[in-house]
Amino acid sequence: MKALVVFAHPVPESFGAAVRDTVVAALREKGHDVRLVDLYAIGFNPVMSADERRHHFERGVNELPVADQIEHIKWCEMLVFVYPTWWYGLPAILKGWLDRVWVAHVAFILPEAEGENIRPNMQHIRHIVAVTTCGANWWLTKWVGEPGRRTLLRGIRTLCHPLCRTSYMAHYKMDSSTPESRAKYLAKVRARIGRL
Repeated sequence: MKALVVFAHPVPESFGAAVRDTVVAALREKGHDVRLVDLYAIGFNPVMSADERRHHFERGVNELPVADQIEHIKWCEMLVFVYPTWWYGLPAILKGWLDRVWVAHVAFILPEAEGENIRPNMQHIRHIVAVTTCGANWWLTKWVGEPGRRTLLRGIRTLCHPLCRTSYMAHYKMDSSTPESRAKYLAKVRARIGRL
């Protein structure tokens, strides 16, 4: 399967980087064709310009500013997001990647008549995986509503194959984690990714 790993952490020596490396290694060990997009490393600009927004629904023109990233999402069959959960949601750079890359006529088809809804256009994507760390504990994260998880596993999923499967892995209480808890999480990630 063609797997696109989208990584969003600014610190190269972070635990997030260890999670990314574990994910990539586990995918490759299972024979998946892997592409890695490290949003900070490539200097991805998450800010949509006024001109970009003006042309957001204009077929072809809306693709030009992020053509390289659009090529990645058209290529993949599996999307794996590796990121830290900040303020219960996605890092700004990852949210900006979604805003700028998942454009009309690529990710979805615009309504043609009043009362219609957008239609999905990413049916080649059959699996979405979110791998994250959360400073808060499980129950507080649930109580807040997990906006990051919902954006990826519900919002993005609606644009994918009707039978698209989702997986979610989180290391809770990251702010008070230990070497043992982090090692246990990496082992869990490796095992679950290996079963995809």
